[in-house]
Amino acid sequence: MTRILASAVFALGVMAAHAAPAWQEGSTYAAGTVVSYNGHDYKSLVTHTAYAGANWNPAATPTLWQDLGVSSTTPTPTPVTPTPTPVTPTPTPVVTPTPTPVVTPTPSVTPTPTTSCYQTWASGSVYTGGQRVTYNGVNYEAKWWTQGDNPAQSGDWGVWKNIGNCGSTTPTPTPTPVTPTPTPVTPTPTPVTPTPTPVTPTPTPVTPTPTPVTPTPTPGSDGLPKHVLVGYLHASFANGSGYIRMADVSDAWDVINLSFAEPTSSTSGQVAFKMCPSTECPNVESEAEFIAAIKAKQAKGKKVLISIGGANGQVRLESPAAATAFVNSVSAIIDKYGLDGLDVDFEGHSLQLNAGDNDVANPTSPVIVNLISALKQLKAKYGSKFVLTMAPETFFVQLGYSFYGGTCAGCDTRAGAYLPVIYAMRNDLTLLHVQDYNSGPITGLDNQYHTMGNADFHVAMTDMLLKGFKVAGTSFQFPALRPEQVAIGLPANGNAGGGFTSVADVQTALNCLMKGTSCGSYKPSASYPNMRGLMTWSVNWDKFNNFEFSTQHRAYFNAMP
Repeated sequence: MTRILASAVFALGVMAAHAAPAWQEGSTYAAGTVVSYNGHDYKSLVTHTAYAGANWNPAATPTLWQDLGVSSTTPTPTPVTPTPTPVTPTPTPVVTPTPTPVVTPTPSVTPTPTTSCYQTWASGSVYTGGQRVTYNGVNYEAKWWTQGDNPAQSGDWGVWKNIGNCGSTTPTPTPTPVTPTPTPVTPTPTPVTPTPTPVTPTPTPVTPTPTPVTPTPTPGSDGLPKHVLVGYLHASFANGSGYIRMADVSDAWDVINLSFAEPTSSTSGQVAFKMCPSTECPNVESEAEFIAAIKAKQAKGKKVLISIGGANGQVRLESPAAATAFVNSVSAIIDKYGLDGLDVDFEGHSLQLNAGDNDVANPTSPVIVNLISALKQLKAKYGSKFVLTMAPETFFVQLGYSFYGGTCAGCDTRAGAYLPVIYAMRNDLTLLHVQDYNSGPITGLDNQYHTMGNADFHVAMTDMLLKGFKVAGTSFQFPALRPEQVAIGLPANGNAGGGFTSVADVQTALNCLMKGTSCGSYKPSASYPNMRGLMTWSVNWDKFNNFEFSTQHRAYFNAMP
């Protein structure tokens, strides 16, 4: 133990002498990673990708990063300077060391790189998150992708952040890294008044709301109850939460997604499902027992689906041949295990939009077109009883309101990439449960940033699906989904993902959305009593957390009329 402590002390000394690596947009950061940004060090709270253009930088995303304070590179020389002074012991060594600490702390004032001037803002130029400009003697930093938005008219909630006067010698810019963090929180006190301020983003989202009438006629009964709980079951791995046999899955779950079938290669289109190996899951059942348990669940009215993708399963259907391989391999899994349908959980780089692919209703990017084709083939093969669900991240859906990968320059082309798929499958989609977790701030229909982990975030994100919204950079109005097609995706506990929301806050969000009561700063224009329910990652993490999610929320829905 003493050796460990000594090593730790030495390591601290080394760390102080070396700055943390600079945060970079577009990189993926594991939980615990330390980076530097704007003179501060930050520690990643959850594993996530800093999608280009989303402006999920450490200073702006306190749900993803913990501020560790000012970067400790300049103060380190101070302990070195006092050491020479003991060479002259008699001339009161107490006096000589004191000047050094007084002088060296002053570098904390000098980190004012923002005092320099930047390229003059031009209305016709495109700027992405983090880029800086000068306009009328003031420096500004873009929070996200923008073109034509006057920095001087941006306001507190607009795209441009004032970072101080150009050429100023005062240290005023240094406090700016502190101010961004409250931004996502401050909208709550005055939710109604901030809406007019961000005139620049998209003031039109309120008027298009009549178009949600276009969403699809209600299909026949999907065999599910009015309100459902959807849970992902770790069927091919344990993931630290323990393996649960299919026969032991609680009857509180209405839809059970087997996680995961994964691709044999990222572009082959072929996917495979393997039960958890006994080396990882000692209590795993036999395949025959697994299939028998699935049938027993179905006899109770439960739906069991195969989920494809996940964080590690990249599926890129770049050709019609890959789409065919996808259909054939998915069908083989469904038939072998007697499953009810498919859950599409494509993450990472599975979906993206090619440059110029700006028509949501008529996409041209091969990975989008071929996925739509494959899903339609599966639906045609299995008919009306085929259950189709999707679990995209907020980046691939709601972020399309702020910018869209097919139309914006300099942003991540995956932004909003699920929208054409959802739109094309809207008549056949049973459930869309967007992952309201592991997310950076997302702009809602009130044109305010919303951060994960609270009731307002779930209300704002869900309202976008139930109301519809104009896709950024296009004239296309993404139509509302039917309430019975929409569920909220949540982590079952803090171990399952970033943005865990307490049972009380989740039910506050449900009350607001379904009953029109208990609303916070974000108030939807209508209530949706037929909204379908909740999804969670995962059944296993729920058991690990003493079944809090399934028990409490099952009781909530059972009490609904």
